Amino acid sequence: MRRPVRFTVALAALLCMAQAAPPPSPQQIYGPLFEAVQGGRVFEDGKTFVDAVPNGDPAAIVEAYRQEQPKGAALRQFVLRHFSVPGEEEERPAPSLRDHIRGLWPQLTRPALDPPAGSSALSLPAPYVVPGGRFREIYYWDSYFTMLGLKADGQQSLIDSMLTDFESLVARYGFIPNGTRTYYLGRSQPPFLSLIIDLASDPTDPRHLAALRAEHAFWMRGSDRAIRAGAALRVVCMPDGALLNRYWDDRPGPRDESWAEDVATARESNRAKGDVYRDLRADAESGWDFSSRWLADSKRLATIRTTHIVPVDLNSLLWRLERAIAGRCATAGDAGCAREFHQLAARRKAAIDRWLWQADAGHYADWDMDSHGPTPILSAATLFPLFVGLSSKAQADAVARITRDQLVGEGGLRTTRLATGQQWDSPNGWAPLQWVAIDGLARTGHLPLARDIARRWISTVDSAFRQSGKMLEKYDVEERKPGGGGEYPLQDGFGWTNGVTAALIDRWPDLDPDAPVAAGE
Repeated sequence: MRRPVRFTVALAALLCMAQAAPPPSPQQIYGPLFEAVQGGRVFEDGKTFVDAVPNGDPAAIVEAYRQEQPKGAALRQFVLRHFSVPGEEEERPAPSLRDHIRGLWPQLTRPALDPPAGSSALSLPAPYVVPGGRFREIYYWDSYFTMLGLKADGQQSLIDSMLTDFESLVARYGFIPNGTRTYYLGRSQPPFLSLIIDLASDPTDPRHLAALRAEHAFWMRGSDRAIRAGAALRVVCMPDGALLNRYWDDRPGPRDESWAEDVATARESNRAKGDVYRDLRADAESGWDFSSRWLADSKRLATIRTTHIVPVDLNSLLWRLERAIAGRCATAGDAGCAREFHQLAARRKAAIDRWLWQADAGHYADWDMDSHGPTPILSAATLFPLFVGLSSKAQADAVARITRDQLVGEGGLRTTRLATGQQWDSPNGWAPLQWVAIDGLARTGHLPLARDIARRWISTVDSAFRQSGKMLEKYDVEERKPGGGGEYPLQDGFGWTNGVTAALIDRWPDLDPDAPVAAGE
């Protein structure tokens, strides 16, 4: 069948037109812009730019390029602004450090939990914030420092709901465990409950007193036996008969969550395995897992002896707890309770001053139950008496001097002076210890030093954030970079770093790395 003549002619015309006017390629359209992008390898794959779709008139884009002549990173930004690039989005300015922290709270918040049968998680009646990374549950002393940031960011309801969770745990178990897992039910962590309650929307609620008294009873269990035997559970009878405390764990054997590591550590020791396991567990209760504070040989974890050490940080916090109970009992009209706990606090302070304060060295030290003397380790724990208000002016002045001379690093407060490979030693710095030091120094009249440590710490956190986009669990304060050491990889998230950094910037807004610079500076 023959096609109509007019159809054949029309088809031929179309074919001629197509051959005569092919569309230009990106190289032809964009000329110098094309050459700059491809020649500079702005995108790893050369096909990326040639498949991009312009967001406006190509001629206008080329003219804008001629006017701006961007190079390097600016050229990439130019392309992302003017084209929809496959696999790429326009790179927006990085959020400020404070905005990033505010954006992390929803990511770290979990709803009330009713775990299924067989889960290791403990139930919680209210929402809570986790540290992040491998730490998927609420942790005790972490939470106080996290709450500092929640307070700064107006998240009061989360603070109150976390306190509800903690008081629920006290009601069920008689204490706040290390974390909300069944395998943590043999131990607690540094007792910050009285400070957590101070952050509540109603810190004067009389219902808080029951939880505080239960926590104190937990730490003082075994007192009668300690008086007879020298030590029992978490209580130590000092040479003069005064009672102080140590870290412990009620459960034997290797930790569930670090079973293989603990078995290996015990195998390397020449001590009874059960003793090594107890000391490893007690170290986990301290929160400083692991540190030369607890080691007979700072280079060997197998020499751990946490249960032989009377720590200054723990006893400072328990003095603070006793004072808080005494004050609340007085408010409630319970004169007998108020008198009892005032006396307990006075006795503890006297014991701390006698056994843990080292006047010649000018700092507080942990006490060694075996050598009957102070341990040789200078650590950031020396600042806890300043933080809770226990130290005298002369003691605070001496601690401030040694802190400035030996514990302040380029990027914040050192944990100890020893580099052992353990994560709670040099060169690492940790958010909770920065806050304890900064707040303690500021409270005792050493504001310039406190502010200087805050400045150094914020700068370290911000530097790592700019490089990685993350808030980290710990930092190297010697070289102002992510921290190292420990028995697990570096974690990001990170609850207490977020909290302390936010609270410090809230206290000193001019230390915010993103604050506008005043004219003339």
